[in-house]
Parts: sequence; structure tokens; C-alpha cells
Amino acid sequence: MRTPYVFILMSMLLAGCGSSGATTGSHAFERQPNAPLTLDAPLDPYTVEKLNAILHERPNYRLLSAGQQIGLISEAFLGTPYAANKLQGSLSTPEQLVVDFRGLDCFTYLDYVEALRQSAAQPDFMKNLLRTRYVDGDLDFLSRKHFYTDWAYSGTYKPAQDITAQISAHAVRREKRLNQKADGSTYLPGLPVVQRTVTYIPAGFIDKKVINRLHEGDFIGIYTPLAGLDVTHVGFFIMTDKGPVLRNASSHSGSQKVVDSPFLTYVANTPGIVVLRAKE
Repeated sequence: MRTPYVFILMSMLLAGCGSSGATTGSHAFERQPNAPLTLDAPLDPYTVEKLNAILHERPNYRLLSAGQQIGLISEAFLGTPYAANKLQGSLSTPEQLVVDFRGLDCFTYLDYVEALRQSAAQPDFMKNLLRTRYVDGDLDFLSRKHFYTDWAYSGTYKPAQDITAQISAHAVRREKRLNQKADGSTYLPGLPVVQRTVTYIPAGFIDKKVINRLHEGDFIGIYTPLAGLDVTHVGFFIMTDKGPVLRNASSHSGSQKVVDSPFLTYVANTPGIVVLRAKE
């Protein structure tokens, strides 16, 4: 559990497929101790332009399902460069609300798309991003949804529901102590260990029947058997003219951007998937 490979996997998870150190060039909103949270800070021109363009199209999506909206919004980010180290904050430095569309990691991609789906204007987006990324909208490192399944199980606002068991009769349940390594120590000191049942569909049982039960825009997590973790990568299930794909911010050397990866080919080489579905 102390190999560089495992460290990289944990870093990917805790900050959305990138490590959690501070970065330069990202626009963020920092809350000072005992100061009220404000979200009216400048964004870089590219992010402003893209944010406004997506919000401008939102009225056209009113009659679409949540998943269909996710499909359209996520499409707007295809080709966006992959960028790790986007989230800012740690146990020793103040947490900041990062908003930067110029580069995405796998989890910030999900954050942005889900927050945009809920929003009609810029102020709405900021508020929705806050409650999507943080438990009960509390801008704090320890309140950040460090684990994919937090979206379905943590806080009063849960943007998604865990439907993995409904998708396949072959779904497997595993008891996890999230944040606890195999040796009993923790990945993030100070962050409580959470006992959670994680349900996943093994790759060998992901077939056309499973595909037919998935919906456009479903959130897909790549399950890991590693102690203390639930998934190592996330993306969206999207049906295209060329078949089903995993739309994801890929860190692979041949991609390094948001891409559509053939779904069945991609998941065949993984332990399996955890499926969450956005709430209407």
C-alpha cells in the first residue's frame, strides 16, 4: 500500500484524478477564517466565455431529462486539456473554490457539469458548484467530497443516487472503510474513516444487458479493490452514433484531454463500475 502506484491512485481520487496541492493560474475564491463566504470574484476570460455560452443554451434543455442535459453540457468540454492539481486547499492551507474551465481532471469535470445542469445564471452556478463539491456547501478541505460515492451518501444535498444494484443482478457488495489504508493508517489525517458498503458490477458482467439499463449521463466510477478507496476514475456514460462511450477527462499519455472512450473496451480492463444517476 506504500508503493508509488498506490500513492498516485489515492492522489487521483482525493483531488479528482490529480493531486491536491495548490496550483497557479486557477481562479479561486478563498474564505478567510470567520469571514462570510462570497462568490463574486473575477474569472479568467476563457472560463467566463464558456460559462456564459453554456448557460445561454440552458433554456433549450428545460424539457430534457437530467441525463440528456448532462450529455449536452458535457459535450461542450470535449477536447479540453487534462490538468491535474486543480483543487486548492489542504489540512494546513485554506480551502478555495476553484473555477477554471481551461483544464479539467476527471472529478472537477463531473463537478462542473452537474453544477451547470442545475444553473440558470452565474451566481446559481457558483452556489451549485459549492454544494456539489462540498458536503452541505461548507467550503472546507475536510468537507470536500473526497470520495465518488459521497455524491450519493454524504450530506443533506445528494446530487445523485447509487443505482448500481439495479443495473445488474451480478452486482457485488464490498464493505469499505474509506480513507483507511490496509495497515490501519489514514490517507488524510484528520478526515474521519467512513464505513460504507460499495456496490460494483464486475467487468466480466458488463454486457449489452447492462448497457441497455444505463441512461444517458449516468455517472460511472471505476471501482478499485484497494483498501480505503471506492474508485480511481470517473466519467459519464454517453450513447453516441458510434456506440456507448465513457466521456472522461483522460490523463493517459495518448489523450491528455476530455475524450469519448469506447465504453465496453474501456471497462473490460478494469475491476468494474459503480453507477450513480443524477436526480431530476
